[in-house]
Amino acid sequence: MALPAPDSAIHADHTLGPRRPPLPARPDYPADDEKIMTPTTSSAPFRIPPHLSATILLSVPVLIAFGLAGCDGGSSDGPGDDSELPANRALYFPDRLTESAPATFRVRFATTAGEFVIEAHRAWAPRGVDRFYNLARHRYFDGVRFHRVVENFMAQFGVHGEPQVQVRWTASTILDDPVTQSNTRGRVTFAKGGPNSRTTQLFINFGDNSWLDADGFAPIGEVVEGMEVVDALYAGYGELADRGGNGPIAQNIAARGNAYLDEDFPELDHIVAATLVDASEG
Repeated sequence: MALPAPDSAIHADHTLGPRRPPLPARPDYPADDEKIMTPTTSSAPFRIPPHLSATILLSVPVLIAFGLAGCDGGSSDGPGDDSELPANRALYFPDRLTESAPATFRVRFATTAGEFVIEAHRAWAPRGVDRFYNLARHRYFDGVRFHRVVENFMAQFGVHGEPQVQVRWTASTILDDPVTQSNTRGRVTFAKGGPNSRTTQLFINFGDNSWLDADGFAPIGEVVEGMEVVDALYAGYGELADRGGNGPIAQNIAARGNAYLDEDFPELDHIVAATLVDASEG
């Protein structure tokens, strides 16, 4: 099935991930009533246009995801041939993975850069934490790449390496949660492309991105161990190509998954295993 071109009549720009505004032409850009954020290349403050600060986006275009769903010739309930199922077959049926999360739990991420631990709090964002819990419980994150790491901003992950798994989760959005915490350093938040559009992608804040709070991005937890590992994730590719950087092209991630990332972006760090921490381990 042919994929739509980037300039398709149905534009996919709203699915690219947390938007970072470009550097200004001069320190006083733009008007004084707009939000302020510190750039990475200068100590002078710059201001974020409201239409940009209200945008945080996913990396896999929803448009393409629905197109891929039809490529196997079957329904969205699953593939037509058992041989097409992933090793963890539960991941093909996101509508079945809806268990309520504990009040608090931890997930240990073993990565190619080292280990870190995220502690999630259901009281912070119940719907988001339930989704995170079910993804971790069923080992969704194993093999996932940190496909977008922007220095002094955030590290984004959550696109499954197998497109036929990802497409089903892209179609399984969850409702928004009220924002009860702030997007400060170490906080973990779902990316989204508009109201009630969260799926599987999350980002870890490298610094104070509290300007995202007003736009509805509700943190679900925070890194409680190994933030130095998160800081060390490979950021050499920078921003996504869709945003003018040297990173991956969002539509290619959707179409080819890890095969594309491994071929064209071999330096990206990835998650070897993400597992729930037993309560007895603390």
